[in-house]
Amino acid sequence: MKYLNNTEKKSSIQVIDRSAMLLDAIAGYDEPVSLKVLSADTGLHPSTAFRILGALTTVGFVERDLRSRYQLGRKLSQLGQMVQQGEDIRRIALPIMQRLRDQVGETVNLSIRSGDEVIYVERKTSQKMIRVEQVIGSRAPLHVTGVGKLMLGTLGDEFIKSYAERTGLPAYTKHTLPLKDLLLESRRALQKGFAFDNEEAEEGVGCIGALVFDAAGDVAGGLSISAPIERRQNEWVPLLKQAAIDISEHMGFTVKKIETNK
Repeated sequence: MKYLNNTEKKSSIQVIDRSAMLLDAIAGYDEPVSLKVLSADTGLHPSTAFRILGALTTVGFVERDLRSRYQLGRKLSQLGQMVQQGEDIRRIALPIMQRLRDQVGETVNLSIRSGDEVIYVERKTSQKMIRVEQVIGSRAPLHVTGVGKLMLGTLGDEFIKSYAERTGLPAYTKHTLPLKDLLLESRRALQKGFAFDNEEAEEGVGCIGALVFDAAGDVAGGLSISAPIERRQNEWVPLLKQAAIDISEHMGFTVKKIETNK
C-alpha cells in the first residue's frame, strides 16, 4: 500500500477542489461551454483547466462536443439517479424493515448494486446482545452475499462468467463458492426467489436475501436478514419474501401472483 506524503496529499486535494470548481461552472450553463469561459469563471489557467477537464472526460463526468465545448457527462446523471433511487428505496423500506426485524428478531439490511458489489444503504439492527451488523455504506462482492447471488442470477450466466474472470472470485472463507457452484446457485436462487449466504462472506454468519423491484420491473435493491449461522431459520423465508414484495409494490411494481411459500 502506498502512503502519500503531505505534499502529495495537498496536491490531490487541490485537484479535487479544482475538479469540483469546473463541474460547478459547467452546471451553471444550459448549453455546452468553452474552455476559455470555464477558465475565466474558475480563475484556473487554461492549461490547468484543460488537463483536469481531460481527466473528467475520461471517466465520463464531463463530455466534450465537436466544437471542443464541455458539458456534464452522463456518468454524473447515472450517479445522481443512483443517489435518488437509494433515497427513495430507503424511505419506503424503513417501516417494512422494522416490521421484519421485529418478526424475526435479527438484523435486516437494505442494499443496492454498484458494479460488482452491493452497498448497504440502510439497516434495522437486532436488539440481541450477540448480533450481526452491516455498516451503512460498506460494500461486499456480489458472489458472497445472498442478495448478490440473486442479482447475478438476473444478469445471466455470461455476465457471471465475465464477473468471475475480472474479479477472480476471491474466497473470503472456506465456504465461498467457485464458479461452477456459483452459476448453479444463482440460477436456483432466482427460481426460488431467495438466496442463502452460508458463511461465504464471514465465518459464523448466515444471511437470507430477496430482491426488491421498481415500477419498471428492474432490480432496485435487495433485502436481507443477517444472523449468527446457528440462529438462522428457514421459517424466515416467507416473511422476508413478503417484505421484499411489500417494498416493491410501494415502489410501483405490480406482482401478478404472490407465492411467498414457493
